[in-house]
Amino acid sequence: MSFPSGGGGGKPSARKRSKNTVRTKRKDPIFVDGKRPRPMFVDYKDLELLSKLVSRQGKIIGRRKSGCTAASQHAVSAAIKRARFMALLPYVAD
Repeated sequence: MSFPSGGGGGKPSARKRSKNTVRTKRKDPIFVDGKRPRPMFVDYKDLELLSKLVSRQGKIIGRRKSGCTAASQHAVSAAIKRARFMALLPYVAD
């Protein structure tokens, strides 16, 4: 049995590589006056900050998108979960 050619056989097409883009270092939104608070603490009552770090669907925004460090993202997620439990933030959007 022979199959008609023209499908996926042959060399893969060469993809264009994008030029290296210069990435600027994002500022951590949790830092206060350019300094990281020690110990890392995010107030669960600070709804203005927490609402910036939650999507419209009510999901916690990841580190890559928010620009947080690992320590501050951990504190943010704990604060968001605490605020949800205290009924200050919704679990899901309306």
